[in-house]
Amino acid sequence: MTAIRTFRFFGACVAIVSLTAGLVGCGGFQNPWSQDTFKPYVPEVVQGNFVSKEQRQALRIGMPRSQVRDVLGTPLVSSLFHADRWDYAFSIKRQGVPEQKFHLTVTFKNEALADIEGDELPSEAEFVQRLSSGRKPARVPTLQASEEQLSKFPPARPVAQPQTAPALPASYPPLEAPAR
Repeated sequence: MTAIRTFRFFGACVAIVSLTAGLVGCGGFQNPWSQDTFKPYVPEVVQGNFVSKEQRQALRIGMPRSQVRDVLGTPLVSSLFHADRWDYAFSIKRQGVPEQKFHLTVTFKNEALADIEGDELPSEAEFVQRLSSGRKPARVPTLQASEEQLSKFPPARPVAQPQTAPALPASYPPLEAPAR
């Protein structure tokens, strides 16, 4: 009876120690250094049509729909219920960078541009600058070697020419048997 109690006590102690070690191990990843080290990959999400300040400035009241489409591109939203309204929305979500959202609405009256509403849009150069994540680009290796660098290596060995096969006989037997 004592052996069974000892075994149960030992088993309970092992279970408690294992459970405690497991819980302590799970809480070990809350260190400040580990928050920067262990991050899941978050893919970049780009949605919509980017409309720049230059494109908006190219619009003029009274322009026909076809010209507006040429300048801004196909609208992201064109409703059957609001046929005279086109919406251009753009958003980009990147890891470590605040989300960027831009919206532009153009309305038409009698097939001509009547109104332009929307957010303050960045120029193309400003938008490209916002896209940079602050990381320095990797050093691009040089793809050509100078004559000085090439002289450090031994010259290439000449390629051995394969030996030609001996010439075949000049006369060949007939392919078909002679007629009798």
